[in-house]
Amino acid sequence: RPIGTLSASGSWSGKVRHLPIASTYSTAIFNGDFVKVHTDGTIVASDTSDGAQTTLVTCGIFVGCSYTPSTTNQKTFNTQWPASTTATDAMAYVIDDPLVLIQMQATASMNNADRNLNMGYTKTAGSTSIGKSKNSLTAGTEATTAALPFRVIDFVSGPHSLAPVGTTASDAYPDVLVKFNHPSSASVCIHQYLNATGV
Repeated sequence: RPIGTLSASGSWSGKVRHLPIASTYSTAIFNGDFVKVHTDGTIVASDTSDGAQTTLVTCGIFVGCSYTPSTTNQKTFNTQWPASTTATDAMAYVIDDPLVLIQMQATASMNNADRNLNMGYTKTAGSTSIGKSKNSLTAGTEATTAALPFRVIDFVSGPHSLAPVGTTASDAYPDVLVKFNHPSSASVCIHQYLNATGV
C-alpha cells in the first residue's frame, strides 16, 4: 500500500490519476496491485514473465475504480475491478508517482543489512472478499542487481512485529518500505513514465 513519497511534495494523496479501463477487461485488479498502460491507452494489471519474479512494468498502484455496470446502470465505486465487468465509463484510480513509498510484506525474514538492496516480488491473486492485493516481496532475492523492481528503504515497526523495535527485519514476515527501482539502463525501466520509449 502507498504510504508516502520521496518527491518534493511529500504527499502521494494528490497524485491519483483517473485512467480508463476497457469494458469487459477480463482480469480482476485489487487495491494495491500494480497496473500499467496498455498499447490501447487503457489500464491493465501488471504481470511478471519469469519464475524469479523479477520483471515488472508499471505506471503505478491501483487504489480503486468507478464504473456503471450495464446490469444495474448505477454508478459504482469499488476498491477492486471485478473481472469482465461490462461498463463503458470504467476508470481506474492510480497512484502514478514514480517516487511513491510502498509498504509491502516480505515472504520470510530479512536482515537490517538488506536496506538499500533491490528485491523481486511474488505476484498472487488478491482477495475478492476484501478487495486487497496479496502481492509480496520475495525474501531471498535481495541483491545489488539493477533489474530487480524494488529498492528497500526501511523496515516498519508495529504491534504485529515479533521482533523488538528497530530490528523488525528479523520478523517472520516483516513489513518493508520500498520504492520503485530506477535502473540506469533505458532497456530496464520499471516505471513506464521513466522509459524514454513510448508504449
